[in-house]
Amino acid sequence: MLRRMSGESNQESVFDGTTPFSVGWKHVLRFTTSAFEVRNRSLADCLAESTEQPAKRRMIAVIDDGVTQTHPSMRTQLEEYVAAHSDRIPRLMEVLDVPGGEVAKQDETLVSKILDSIDRHGICRKSMVLVIGGGAVLDAAGYAAAIAHRGVRLVRMPSTVLGQCDSGVGVKNGINRFGKKNFTGTFCPPNAVLCDQALLNSLSEADWSSGFSEIVKIALLQDEVLLEQLERLAPAVLERQVDAVMPLIARSAHLHMQHITQGGDPFELNEARPLDFGHWSAHKLEQMSDFELRHGHAVSIGIALDMVYAGRMGLTKMPLVERTLGLLVNLGLPIACEQLGDAEGLLQGLEEFREHLGGQLTITMVREPGEPVDLHEIDPAEMAEAISELLHRSEQLQQDRFSNS
Repeated sequence: MLRRMSGESNQESVFDGTTPFSVGWKHVLRFTTSAFEVRNRSLADCLAESTEQPAKRRMIAVIDDGVTQTHPSMRTQLEEYVAAHSDRIPRLMEVLDVPGGEVAKQDETLVSKILDSIDRHGICRKSMVLVIGGGAVLDAAGYAAAIAHRGVRLVRMPSTVLGQCDSGVGVKNGINRFGKKNFTGTFCPPNAVLCDQALLNSLSEADWSSGFSEIVKIALLQDEVLLEQLERLAPAVLERQVDAVMPLIARSAHLHMQHITQGGDPFELNEARPLDFGHWSAHKLEQMSDFELRHGHAVSIGIALDMVYAGRMGLTKMPLVERTLGLLVNLGLPIACEQLGDAEGLLQGLEEFREHLGGQLTITMVREPGEPVDLHEIDPAEMAEAISELLHRSEQLQQDRFSNS
């Protein structure tokens, strides 16, 4: 409501007030196979729909070198694809091959390289960056796109399971600073996300398995049917039957997108962040390992730790704790790492997470599948005991799995 303020001069009127407003946005998420085949219109549609008068716009492409190593013809395929659809999509100005993995986020080198390309090629606010790669490259390229001209258009093509089921769908961009995960970053939604199943076929074993921890996370938070499907299809995950497990990846992406678009807090202004279940310790474990521990593997350990803690505190029934630990192991995911041995160092992650949240500590746990609960206090002594218990359970489960194989 506006109100007039009294003043000495009748010639000047001063008003103050509060006017809430919202910004409209359309979240575009599509799945396809073999996106660079000229007859496949999915990529062209995403690019065309992401800006006005697309044929008059420009574009640079940023490709994770892990992708180009396993798909050496990708640059040529992309150039041929753009040429075949030149009447309806932006003109491709440059293709940047960039280092993948967490090294892409460790400093501003990659961000500066992308910003330089945006500047040299006159990428305006209605032109775009196409980024193809894993989560770290998506984060860094998204950050560069968000800060250039206060935001140029961004189209993501996640190349990993984790990117397609979770991070590629999100609205976060950033890089690591001061030894902290995502210390520098923005909230800026992509204009489109296109997930190509063909990109998953040549992932390393570690990159393949690590993404499924985020599917376990969202299943525990929101969808017991998905949890049951993960349990049933765990052998297919281990055997890398992409066709069989692709519906799990797509379902996870849909649930993440639904939470972002319909959960009421896309830019995380509230204290509760359900999608960070298992992440307070995951981020700290990554930091403690000098980021050699993959994010998805760290999340698996973080989920396991929080479930053990919740079981000890009576928040979660023990059968669900056992069920979760067993599922993670059956998916080929770790539930412990050497950094867990430094319980004191790990517990410092609680304070860092509190700072990340903006003041009050809020840790999401799970009572039952689909029934999250937020805790504002963590008992450090009990969490230390949970860490010790998890280390013991990890050894036991691995021995049992080895004996049964």
